[in-house]
Amino acid sequence: MEILNNIVSIFTNSNELLINIVLFIATFIENYLTIKLFIAITKSYSETKQIITYVFTMSFISLITMSIIVHPFNIFINYFLVIIFQYFIFRNNFVKSIIASVLSIILFNLISILILNPFITIFNITSEQLSTIPIYRILYLLLIYLITVICIIILKHTKLNFNFSDNIDKKNKTVIILNLCIGILAIVIQSITLFYYVDRLPVFITFLGFISLVVYFALSIYTLTRIFKLILTTQELESTKEYNRSLRILHDGVRGFKHDFDNILTTIGGYIVTNDMKGLQKYYYDLESDSQKTNNLYLLNPEIINNGGIYNLLTKKYHEATSKDIKVNMTFLLDLSTLHMKIYEFARILGILLDNAIEASSECKEKIINLVFKNDNKNSRQIILIENTYNNKVVDTERIFEKGLSSKENHSGIGLWEVKNLVKKNNNVNLFTSKTNKYFSQKLEIYY
Repeated sequence: MEILNNIVSIFTNSNELLINIVLFIATFIENYLTIKLFIAITKSYSETKQIITYVFTMSFISLITMSIIVHPFNIFINYFLVIIFQYFIFRNNFVKSIIASVLSIILFNLISILILNPFITIFNITSEQLSTIPIYRILYLLLIYLITVICIIILKHTKLNFNFSDNIDKKNKTVIILNLCIGILAIVIQSITLFYYVDRLPVFITFLGFISLVVYFALSIYTLTRIFKLILTTQELESTKEYNRSLRILHDGVRGFKHDFDNILTTIGGYIVTNDMKGLQKYYYDLESDSQKTNNLYLLNPEIINNGGIYNLLTKKYHEATSKDIKVNMTFLLDLSTLHMKIYEFARILGILLDNAIEASSECKEKIINLVFKNDNKNSRQIILIENTYNNKVVDTERIFEKGLSSKENHSGIGLWEVKNLVKKNNNVNLFTSKTNKYFSQKLEIYY
């Protein structure tokens, strides 16, 4: 009986050691719940190894900051580190990762705020007693965790899905991140204020503060959703604009071909009658070149190149090349919706390689670029091949990736160095550089 009384006494009286033990365990639980909220919001796949890595890394960092940094400044540092670790461990796109991280932090804090005042009122205790008496702290934390688990289950089974885009300009990205950071600041300050002064505030005031925060964040989420829809709509309009441009050129080419069809047949007949095979061969190659332009314009179709950003990039580079009298031969047999690489990083690599190909081939007497996009099912890889004619036959295919190395005046030599870094970031991506007497080749392989 005495042992039982001692146990009860330990839990119902102020006990700093037990509170510290409870907080130690709570750190791991809260980091686990926060990451589960993050996963439920992003609707993303995560491996058990990633979750364990995040929970233990973030928990130990939280414990260290708790012991060496004055409260509440350690909270701000921890939340900043939460965002960083969630981005680097789970590798979602940048904007999606930040928004989901902030929303998970906000939701967890809102739950804490919601139940704090009613809990203290029901048990008729002060905020100091909640902080120092183990039984109250344990019950309060368990209630928070229970509600959080319910929220995770609801988020998992709802069709709510934010269509995050990483292809947004820096201005909009800055505004979004700033808005979310201010939101975190507001809710953390509100949480700290309530925790220390909750026993002096009426339940009505606490509830009113909670409702105002919920409304604010609901409006913020609605605004973010509208911003992303506007960005996506803008990208679709750009794709439509480029596609219409391609259709106009294609239409004019078909009309011209139809108008000249009789003349083409007559010319071919003339070469055959005179048995001028060399003339016919030259005429055929010229005709084939015009036909290839028509085929390329047919491929520049958003239904074939089924990603708005990549479609716009390829269309822009194609027209840039043709404006410099470069012959572009393109084969596109790849479903970009199944690309096993971040589209943002893929677009950066593709853009740099195309810029280099256009620049190199534009200086040649024979200006040619060959583009091949295909899926190699046999070897479980996706292949992007870029070949171009070039003049500098002594170019070192290894040294060109060094930072600052460029054979051109007023060029920083950063482009291919960035490509190298982007390739190194992805364990399933390889880039093979080679050259023949005619073509300089860059072959990007994405394994799955």
